[in-house]
Amino acid sequence: MTACKSWRRVDGVLLLDKPSGMTSNSALQSARRLYSAAKAGHTGTLDPLASGLLPLCFGEATKFSTDLLAADKSYECEVVFGISTDTGDADGRILTRSPVGFSAAELELALQGFRGPIRQVPPMYSALKRAGRPLHELARQGIEVEREPREVCIHELRLGDFSVDRCRLLVRCSKGTYVRSLAMDLGSALGCGAHLGALRRVAVGPLQIADAVSLDVLATLTEEDRQGWLLPPDALLQSLPRVLLDEAGGERFLHGNRVDVGATAGRCRVYAGSRLLGLGEVDADGSLQPRRVLGGLEQ
Repeated sequence: MTACKSWRRVDGVLLLDKPSGMTSNSALQSARRLYSAAKAGHTGTLDPLASGLLPLCFGEATKFSTDLLAADKSYECEVVFGISTDTGDADGRILTRSPVGFSAAELELALQGFRGPIRQVPPMYSALKRAGRPLHELARQGIEVEREPREVCIHELRLGDFSVDRCRLLVRCSKGTYVRSLAMDLGSALGCGAHLGALRRVAVGPLQIADAVSLDVLATLTEEDRQGWLLPPDALLQSLPRVLLDEAGGERFLHGNRVDVGATAGRCRVYAGSRLLGLGEVDADGSLQPRRVLGGLEQ
């Protein structure tokens, strides 16, 4: 008879290098089992086709998981020209084939039209919902619905390798950008169609793929070495200023009360000594308002 899994409290952030072909939830559950973590969540999905940086949150860090959703993302991708698919990526059914005959200079000229603020129609094969149903469910039933264009921003779009029918791009973009849609729109601009051949996320806000670890590596480590890959629960908030309270102020904060701190207005990380208390926001009058309260973790 198989023994029941024993779960334990784990608090921290894991920068995971997700493999291609695995859903974000499957990657999360695999990492959760390796750590025997009682509570876990991720900071936004990465398509199964895509590999790369997937920040995972355990325990108290899950309270901060939504704070990374608005961060800029960076990707390395391969765009395949001359072939369009129903999903906009390499997993889809081929819809059209067209000859490809443009130069690197013409490609660079086309890329200029996608830098900065642009309007982008989300793909049907996405997790966006219509009447409570994900669009990808409708798409698999052959149903296509109208989608409103959304404004996103391509902060950086750099051409890497280029051959006759494909290129590699570095994309740094705002929240809500679909790189698949970018590939399809680029193919349309060049008159030949295109799809996304491969996608790898290399950065989320200040977090970098160079600091991530794979599931395969984690599986070979001892429990102690595995713990060494966990960042502190406030790792997703490093861009926010730190406000330090005395013990009395810390108790007021933990009980949901305002604390006068005289700090600069805006969101902040809140501590009492070495204890992380949570996320707060300072009003214009210097009053600190609790936003997300933790249990007072030692850092």
